[in-house]
Amino acid sequence: MVKNFLFPRMSAFLFILTCGLTAPHSTIAQNQDIIKITWKTLQDVKFTEKYYKEAEAWFLFPNFGQSLKQLNGKTVEIKGYVIPIDAENGMYALSAFPFSSCYFCGGAGPESVLSLKLKKGHRRYKTDEVLTFRGTFQLNDKDINDFNYILRNAEEVKQ
Repeated sequence: MVKNFLFPRMSAFLFILTCGLTAPHSTIAQNQDIIKITWKTLQDVKFTEKYYKEAEAWFLFPNFGQSLKQLNGKTVEIKGYVIPIDAENGMYALSAFPFSSCYFCGGAGPESVLSLKLKKGHRRYKTDEVLTFRGTFQLNDKDINDFNYILRNAEEVKQ
């Protein structure tokens, strides 16, 4: 009688344990590669003014800190306010602040905004939607026509 009682429970326990140890590992490993960052993370930068001949203008040149250099090329997630740059052509920025307080309008610094290079098939976003995006983080200290931070192959993280 005791054997019959223990065997089904042990079998069920071993089955659950086995499934629990094998199945989730692939999803856990994928999630471990994603680094969640905040806008405070992006403040590890100093700016110096630099004259660009081709634009005949002075620009703030970024000197990225070590913590940012370590993130370059990594998959990250960040939450912010969506700012359409050219929604018709899928050009968006993500900001630490709403549009009225952003880098363009409200006097925030260039470290408070990043360029979203979205994967194809994304939906159209509205100004000031608060969303989280995942993508490959890239530092930009060369192209004056883009932001200092770029999120490539970006996609919205559904929550």
